[in-house]
Amino acid sequence: MTDAMKAQRAEIELGRHILEGFMLPDGSYRMSQTQAAEIVGLGRKNVSDFLRSKAVKTLLGKGYTGEKNPKIEIDSSNQVRGGSRIDGLTLDEVGAYWIWQCYRGNKQALSLCFALITESLERRFDGAFGVERSESARNERLQARIENLERDLQQLGDGLAFEDLVWQERDFFMEVLRQHGIDPYGLPDAVG
Repeated sequence: MTDAMKAQRAEIELGRHILEGFMLPDGSYRMSQTQAAEIVGLGRKNVSDFLRSKAVKTLLGKGYTGEKNPKIEIDSSNQVRGGSRIDGLTLDEVGAYWIWQCYRGNKQALSLCFALITESLERRFDGAFGVERSESARNERLQARIENLERDLQQLGDGLAFEDLVWQERDFFMEVLRQHGIDPYGLPDAVG
């Protein structure tokens, strides 16, 4: 067995969630598989399944091979709680996993990703216009976005989303007909 990489631990606020982030000696960041899954309402096994799927290679590129040694040893001088090792994910892997969950209809992932994308854009605009905000103010805005979108998605409900799925299915079958040289709106040829 290879040695685990040592990492420093820090708490990161994402809205109402407090995550444990890890920094490796090379300055790169990691997040535990468990927390990546729990923040979108799933279990760790779901992340493991994702990392073995074709979806991860599609999202991260054909050259993606995954971590050679995902076990990360936590620097005990900064240890607050939990075990001394984690199965770590790069931030790219976390992002790909959350995006995949959005694609699969996970509303918690959708509200989280939407809020994080908006915050990222807002930070860049703030920088361009010289606007300064505290981290606590940014976190409050992030949480408000997450809560608003979760509420809106709940109000939308599966009933209204069903209509969108019907239209997608119709479009798919119309394309299949066209690929086979059939005009979906044309009259059928007279038989016999």
